[in-house]
Amino acid sequence: NIRPSYPCGIPHLTFQPNLTGVPPSLLQDNGEDAHRIAPSPVVHVRGLCESVVEGDLVEALEKFGNICYVMMMPFKRQALVEFEAMESADQCVTCGVNEAVYIAGQQAFFNYSTSKRITRPTNADDPSSGNKVLLLSIQNPLYPITTDVLYTVCNPIGNVLRIVIFKRNGIQAMPTRLNVLRNDNDSWDYTKPFLVRRERGKGRQRQAILGEHPSSYSDNGYGSHCPLLPLPSNNRYKRSSPHDAQEVVAYPLPQTSSYMGHASSSSVAMVSGLHPAKMNCTRIFNLFCLYGNIEKVKFMKSVPGTALVEMGDEYAVDRAITHLNSIKVFSKRLNVCVSKQHAVIPSQVFELEDGSSSYKDFAMTRNNRFSSVGQASKNIIQPPAAVLHFYNVPPCITEDELQRLCTEHDVPGFIKFKVFDAKPSSKTISGLFEFDNKTHAVEVLTVLNHHQIRIPSKYGVLLQRE
Repeated sequence: NIRPSYPCGIPHLTFQPNLTGVPPSLLQDNGEDAHRIAPSPVVHVRGLCESVVEGDLVEALEKFGNICYVMMMPFKRQALVEFEAMESADQCVTCGVNEAVYIAGQQAFFNYSTSKRITRPTNADDPSSGNKVLLLSIQNPLYPITTDVLYTVCNPIGNVLRIVIFKRNGIQAMPTRLNVLRNDNDSWDYTKPFLVRRERGKGRQRQAILGEHPSSYSDNGYGSHCPLLPLPSNNRYKRSSPHDAQEVVAYPLPQTSSYMGHASSSSVAMVSGLHPAKMNCTRIFNLFCLYGNIEKVKFMKSVPGTALVEMGDEYAVDRAITHLNSIKVFSKRLNVCVSKQHAVIPSQVFELEDGSSSYKDFAMTRNNRFSSVGQASKNIIQPPAAVLHFYNVPPCITEDELQRLCTEHDVPGFIKFKVFDAKPSSKTISGLFEFDNKTHAVEVLTVLNHHQIRIPSKYGVLLQRE
């Protein structure tokens, strides 16, 4: 315990860390309280963990009595709790001194507050006060939280004027009278739709347009097998064609993985468990490009079977982890996680087992699928499945030739084949492949995505999951 030191018996002011975590008002010196605070129905709580919310305090402390109000002090990891009765506050403080009281799994410390009552913002306890401030605390989000998502949730209840998202403990947002400088994913003024939108590219030449917005595409009668939410009518990504179907945001069901609950802070993913003879930079691109733009891919010489994938933004990394972590490719299970690196540096370039380079830059490739609003709106964000959607295939190719293509590249063949109806003047066709299982589909996509077919001229076949 660290206690005050009074040289020559004269008190003097000093500052040092309180390593015990106990409030200074409860530290003893010579049998006397260092600070005497009069009892109050408001209790000062210290030592809270960063993720604690008001509900955690109520759940842990309501055993002492009814609670009137809770005010968080997130940057200080402290809070004020106002009880209805003084006796309840007495029990809370006394219990905290005599035994450990845990809030959200961490021991907290208690003392009386100097306040007798917590001041409510704009008389929040008065229903007639007309308070228009709503604070949303979102803990452990499974999907990226954007202004579009919050607008979709809140606007059916009442007209939302402005939204600002700020990251403190978790993600918080406030639809209220806020100072909005620009319209983007983190803030939006719906009364001023023409505010300049901030670019999130940080200097990258090819930045994902949709960013963290999952999208859905409905074409040729098929669509996403995910829960869908309609976007607001003034959604800034809405397609201009009057014949387009209603715009929706798809929220694919997440796969269980160790990263869930931990927001990524890097646009680089680390992929391990790669087959040393069958995986290279191009094949990693073929697989990961379904979830965001790919900037660079580099295999790590010091860790065999491991590669770093720099994507367009951290949200693309989130999507890749959600859908690709723990899947099997060439009999090896992939482990996809957020890298501590913030960029891929082309150092220690070497030759892989198949003779290709261990490093490749994809920043300027035309095969990135999130480089424009039109491209991004056509992407289907969902987990691996046994059905692949193919397109950009020459119409003269036959089913037997496609099966032969699989055989020549040592990947499983499909069991069902369907071609979508196309206009007579169309230069390409599209359709579906169905495989025995999703692992076979993933392997075919990894190898044959963007494969060039020369019948009779140069085409590119693009594969994506249905």
